[in-house]
Amino acid sequence: MKQETVVETIVSEPEKELRLWNKNSILLWQGLLVSAVGSVVYEIALGFWVLAVTGSTALMGTLMAASAAPRIILSPFAGVLVDRSDRRWILVIMDFIRGVAVVGVAIAAYAGTIEIWMVFAAGVVIGVCGAFFQPAVGSAIPDLVPKTKIVQANSFFGMIHSFSGIIGNSAGGFLYALLGAPLMFLVNGISYIFSAVTELFISIPRIPARAVKVTFWDDLKSGLRFAWDIAGLRFLLIAAAILNFFAIIGVVLLLPLFEKYAHLGPEKYGIMMGLFTGGLVAGMSVTSSLNIQPDKRFFLLAVSAIVNSVAMSLLPLYLNILYMSALVFVAGFGNAIINVFISATIQLTVPQDMRGKVFGLIGTIAGGLTPVAMALGGLLAEFIPVRVVIFSGFAITGISFIPLLLQKPFRDFINFNPETQSMEDLIKS
Repeated sequence: MKQETVVETIVSEPEKELRLWNKNSILLWQGLLVSAVGSVVYEIALGFWVLAVTGSTALMGTLMAASAAPRIILSPFAGVLVDRSDRRWILVIMDFIRGVAVVGVAIAAYAGTIEIWMVFAAGVVIGVCGAFFQPAVGSAIPDLVPKTKIVQANSFFGMIHSFSGIIGNSAGGFLYALLGAPLMFLVNGISYIFSAVTELFISIPRIPARAVKVTFWDDLKSGLRFAWDIAGLRFLLIAAAILNFFAIIGVVLLLPLFEKYAHLGPEKYGIMMGLFTGGLVAGMSVTSSLNIQPDKRFFLLAVSAIVNSVAMSLLPLYLNILYMSALVFVAGFGNAIINVFISATIQLTVPQDMRGKVFGLIGTIAGGLTPVAMALGGLLAEFIPVRVVIFSGFAITGISFIPLLLQKPFRDFINFNPETQSMEDLIKS
């Protein structure tokens, strides 16, 4: 009886405030925005700094892979800990650690003692913290907003990365040319620490303790079984690993492409990436303002996937900034719709005590080949023209989308309506 009372109190608490915007969602949103802007600025500074110091696209790709690898490897285990811990403290601690690591890099840069291994070490720390941070955020969002606003909430939270891209990318290239890497590293470190402070004031409901104690490994296996039993989610995870692999090969070489051609350069790279994230904002604005019916989500997702792939494939064919900017804006619009619908569907279908595990599993499977893709993209660009590698990566991504879109279980998963369907419907499909 006591356990039932605790469950009722904790689970029902978010439902008392049937508003999309409340103190907790606003604090989480602004904290993520500040740290995300800093992250974009840091990544731009890091990419250009490595190229300026070493001139090696292979080393740049390897460095990015070093940051991504820990997050991918640890995400399933981190997801289990998220479901068994206080999610607020996970957010606070991970942001604080990232801030200290990046500030350390900035201090070394100002002192003139920075070395490549220091940047690699900071990248590993950032990746490890990200492995815990992302599942905690994905798990917490459904507990901070009403279920009827899940799609809109994911749109607004997705805008964090969009706005950070607009601000960070648009300013990043100019700041690098004007101020250099050390100050940009410092901005990122401070932004992480600022986010950690604001996240202290977020109230995230604790996940009720289970009546029967479950070991860590049994908890991990339960998450794996849950994801595998839902056919639509299973197809999504497998396809996402393939899609991300080829897409990352193209994405990681966009910066070297702008570095290679004098009429482009860091400033125009910033403009183009700012317009890409402008497209993301536009797409998320549409999904946040319209009440899109569940049975229409798959059709919109399919169209967006095709548009996104075609636009990105055409990107390197003609190196004109106006042409490229128009394409990335369209691609960003489509990308936003894809990500919002997928995130919202997962949050609607996955129980509270499974979200951390499922989001952690998604992070590992969907991004499992990302370090390989980053390193491979940089290596291929040493022997094959950058434009050819970028085109091939995005073209194969588009082709790989087709088998996923033809799967009925995936369509049923994206169109899931919690008001008229149950989890058994998804499992049966």
